Amino acid sequence: MNPHLTQLQPYPFERLRALLAGLTPPAELKPIALQIGEPKHATPTVVTEALSGSLAGLAAYPSTLGSAELRGACAHWLLRRYGVSANPDSEILPVNGSREALFAFTQSLIDPSRDSERPVVISPNPFYQIYEGAALLAGAEPYYVNCLAEQRFQPDWAAVPEAVWQRTQLVFVCSPGNPTGAVMSLEDWQALFALSDQYGFIIASDECYSEIYTGAAPLGGLEAAVKLGRGFERLVMFTSLSKRSNVPGLRSGFVAGDAALLKQFLLYRTYHGCAMNPVVQAASAAAWHDEAHVVDNRRQYAEKFAAVMPILAPVLEFAAPDASFYLWVKVPGGDDQAYARRAFVEANVTVLPGSFLARDAHGVNPGAGFVRLALVAPLADCVEAAKRLAALR
Repeated sequence: MNPHLTQLQPYPFERLRALLAGLTPPAELKPIALQIGEPKHATPTVVTEALSGSLAGLAAYPSTLGSAELRGACAHWLLRRYGVSANPDSEILPVNGSREALFAFTQSLIDPSRDSERPVVISPNPFYQIYEGAALLAGAEPYYVNCLAEQRFQPDWAAVPEAVWQRTQLVFVCSPGNPTGAVMSLEDWQALFALSDQYGFIIASDECYSEIYTGAAPLGGLEAAVKLGRGFERLVMFTSLSKRSNVPGLRSGFVAGDAALLKQFLLYRTYHGCAMNPVVQAASAAAWHDEAHVVDNRRQYAEKFAAVMPILAPVLEFAAPDASFYLWVKVPGGDDQAYARRAFVEANVTVLPGSFLARDAHGVNPGAGFVRLALVAPLADCVEAAKRLAALR
């Protein structure tokens, strides 16, 4: 077996199940799950109708490159959303969700033989665990850059030693961030691009929460490059329909950016055997062309934030996120795992301890003392959960 498998750690939800094992919540209270960022809003009819209307596509093998129609829809969306022009034939590649693509991209990119020392993959901390697993299974060393409140929950790039930058081949960024909802500014992007120019590493920009916002639309990586007068060199963005269009089971997204990198990634994927189902391609194209359901999706999340935050604010410390559907809440007493157990036992509300989303790095676990609340349940359930959490003492 691949020896790197022994380095993988349990997923946060596996750790949560172990944390809550043997506990009995109050039976008289309806269980409310806020721990998993799984969209629960209805799948839009534009998607379901496209699915049912394209079943004939099951009779054909799909192309790994994806259909011209789907890549064109992705290109049109990038232009509409960001004002970014991307060549659908060379700068866009459909993928089976951002998780699959983030992992596969890392495997195709990391070159353990390039230098005498083990390559480094830099990850924000807290982070989406696929970054770590992808790095380890590619033979790289993960290096965690803490995202603390005093840094606007942005990675502290200045804290990375020169020797680490010299070995770095890939940097993951997540904006809007999971779990904090923080969004990178143009100045943040400029600083990261300058580091990439200096050290030659590639940037993988995870933007799967980009369409869940209440104020200004979040800045994207490709958009930042255009605004700064750059090309897409050493930059690939990853996006998904799961959150935008409430179709986590569709497993559909796309990557866009550096044409040279995507050419090699396409070669890898051709052997990987991960071409998107033709029916899913048709439904995905329909989803990328339609914005009405996305606007309504944002409205529903905005209603939840507007209802929940005033209930929690008197007793819990948090800031409204720039984007995403999470609240990153500082818990009383600072013990996030104990708080999660109490919320389950006393309120029958399941939340995710922040320490499960981060690693101990540079003397601190930046998730410790926080819990993540995913406002994905129906509005009434989110309000009820907030009332129960506010009543904990």
